Amino acid sequence: MAERPIGILSTGSYLPKEEVTNAEIAARVGVPTEWIEERTRILERRYAAPDEATSDLGIRAAERALEAAGLEADEVDYLIVSTSTPDSPQPPTAFHVQRGLGAHAAVCFDINVVCSGFVYALAIARSLIRERPGGRALVVGADIYSRILDFTDRRTAVLMADGAGAAVVGEVDEPYGFTGFELASRGDAHQLIRVEAGGSRLPASERTVQNGDHYFRMEGRAVRDFVLDNFPPLLDALCARTGTSREDIAHFVPHQPNGVMLAQLVERAGLTSAHTHRTLERYGNAGNAAVAITLDEAHRQGHLHPGDLVLLGGFGGGMSIGAGLIRWGVTA
Repeated sequence: MAERPIGILSTGSYLPKEEVTNAEIAARVGVPTEWIEERTRILERRYAAPDEATSDLGIRAAERALEAAGLEADEVDYLIVSTSTPDSPQPPTAFHVQRGLGAHAAVCFDINVVCSGFVYALAIARSLIRERPGGRALVVGADIYSRILDFTDRRTAVLMADGAGAAVVGEVDEPYGFTGFELASRGDAHQLIRVEAGGSRLPASERTVQNGDHYFRMEGRAVRDFVLDNFPPLLDALCARTGTSREDIAHFVPHQPNGVMLAQLVERAGLTSAHTHRTLERYGNAGNAAVAITLDEAHRQGHLHPGDLVLLGGFGGGMSIGAGLIRWGVTA
């Protein structure tokens, strides 16, 4: 019997309630409000409540994805959480999500490739389900960046935000499902995005706290150049391997780093004929959650139709890049 295609069965997302405007951020970092909008296209973002951890956001998004799929939590075989802001170094945040959902039959683990993580996790989920036909995977992307921002660093404080998104992955009918993934990792560029302290190389200490070594740091221009130089050839490889042309792609659902950078990427990658979905204006850069949130919103607003070819694009620390093509078939 031929293998059935594997694709997305449902999506879900959760945004914290607190809306943080550019005026509020501008006052904290000491720049004009217009400076933020001109350079990022972000207008507002969401911050988690003091009593919310990354797993809490992930649970909310996962519940919505499961409800849309008509599944109970104990029907999930794999639970993958993609995050770079875990609840704690141990145990994996996925185990907190498992406990909160009651997904006790699921095999759980975290991955961390920063903002490429959701695309990487979908690729992993597809491979796992190929090994267990009929299985289902729950993929969650969640981050709380507001807890690791240095509000004296205007380059990062104006961008980053909090949120979670999720997707249920399983077997689908022809002609729907994933057509291919292309992933790339470049450890020689690891210094472009980083949190330096809190691990085995630089353990937490009074000195690391005083130095601000636990804050998120990013070399913005170098990151932009890396993505603009490396995502288009990755897409070339994916299109060649799947027999896809740029004109076949109806929708582009990318990571949401910066609106100016996204516009440059669409031009550089030759994706001007696709509908590029953006949520950064309202939600900022929600890290691992950004692609998942944007995909869920595009679906729930009725922009994605059965048979549409959708390109998912992630790029983040490491440096890492991921691209995935899916023939959309979700109707619920």
